[in-house]
Amino acid sequence: MADRQSLIAGGLVAIAVAGVMYAFVYPYLSGEIKAQKRTAALVSSNDRRREGRAAADPAKRRKMILESLENMETKSVRKATLEQRVSRAGLSVSPRLFLVGCAVFAAMTIGLVYLLNDSLLVASGAGMVAALGVPNWALSFLTKRRMTKFIDEFPGAVDIIIRGVRAGLPVADCFRMIATDAPEPVRSEFRQIVESQTIGLSVGEATERFAERLPIAETSFFSIVINLQQRSGGNLSEALANLANVLRERKKMKAKIRAMSAEAKASAGIIGSLPFLVGIAVWLTTPSYIAILFTTNVGNVVIAGGLLWMAIGVVIMKKMIDFDI
Repeated sequence: MADRQSLIAGGLVAIAVAGVMYAFVYPYLSGEIKAQKRTAALVSSNDRRREGRAAADPAKRRKMILESLENMETKSVRKATLEQRVSRAGLSVSPRLFLVGCAVFAAMTIGLVYLLNDSLLVASGAGMVAALGVPNWALSFLTKRRMTKFIDEFPGAVDIIIRGVRAGLPVADCFRMIATDAPEPVRSEFRQIVESQTIGLSVGEATERFAERLPIAETSFFSIVINLQQRSGGNLSEALANLANVLRERKKMKAKIRAMSAEAKASAGIIGSLPFLVGIAVWLTTPSYIAILFTTNVGNVVIAGGLLWMAIGVVIMKKMIDFDI
């Protein structure tokens, strides 16, 4: 019984350490922190004191655009709050309710594991995994899935704005059309833009908040185009048409990268699963040979260390085969 508890404890501690690394270390290794800083810098607020004065002079207009872009790139970056992360994942719950749910899930996990193993150490390790690793993984998974769906539908929304502007409709009316007829999650995001305008925000300020809610390059480009057109004038339909072409080319490039990296991802999956497959094969053929890893404290430590190093290797391989456009 003691050896079994030591085995389970070692495995849970290793999983807990991997969960903590995923929650706090992976964003730095995978480049997500740098990507958030880069996209947040593009969508930060501009200095609006020179608004509307340089529209008539092309040279001043170009200078103002350059200054606006420089200001966007040099603004300070704010770390995403829990409320923003929950909103990006598409969950309609408050941060407090989310934390309460995490705490309840962790408490239930601790109680269940303690009843099964009668070991406080094992239950604590399982509770750490349930409190830190699982919620962060769930938020990241839901956010990535929602962002992917948004990127697929966003070029169509831009086309609606282009056709509406060319037909003489105001940009705000085009936003309302998208907020009514577009598929999710584009519809809900543009609905928030429309609601922001109803409380007194300008179109530029509403799109800046839109880019903050969804910190991806596509929304940053859209916010920049809308804001620059409001400040310096110009043909909005032409600018948005160019943006739509850029978005579609980015989508094609991402699909091409996925196809080219499919072999590397398959290789990484095989390498990551190979130790487990070999361990199962050895256990089925000669159990006494591998039993020492499960029946001794030293073996448990070796298993925990191996799982930890495998987690680090998986993170590194993921970083090597991920491409940021």
